[in-house]
Amino acid sequence: MMLIERSTRVSAPIEAVWDLVQRAEDLPGWLAGVRQAEVLSGEGIGRRQRVHAAGRALDAEVIAYQEPTLIAWRERAEGAGARAEARTEVYVELAPEEDGTSVRLIMVRWPAGPVSGALLRWGMRRVGADLEGSLARLTGLATVG
Repeated sequence: MMLIERSTRVSAPIEAVWDLVQRAEDLPGWLAGVRQAEVLSGEGIGRRQRVHAAGRALDAEVIAYQEPTLIAWRERAEGAGARAEARTEVYVELAPEEDGTSVRLIMVRWPAGPVSGALLRWGMRRVGADLEGSLARLTGLATVG
């Protein structure tokens, strides 16, 4: 398992930030690597969504949803081999502050096997930079909107 976490402070009320992070359709605007996302069914915990990233379409399920402070989803991708499965969980945690919102973005990855694990460890710095870029884009969207 690999865990990467980044956080920032946004000069916007928690409701404005929540409005952006909880809508699947808004993911491409702020989350690095996401080209398209749509809700397949449901809402809240158990909502099914499809995320198009890195040239693949990944089905995801919302695994945590507490308005307006937490949303998390799990993406699964089949790996090489009958038992191999890569899994990624993304957590977006919000906390109100006196004049803004604290945002914590966490990505947890379980690679499909030893080779993908080695590649993932090698690319961790890039993933951290992507999360920082995501937070910067989210900050821009929330403060403009």
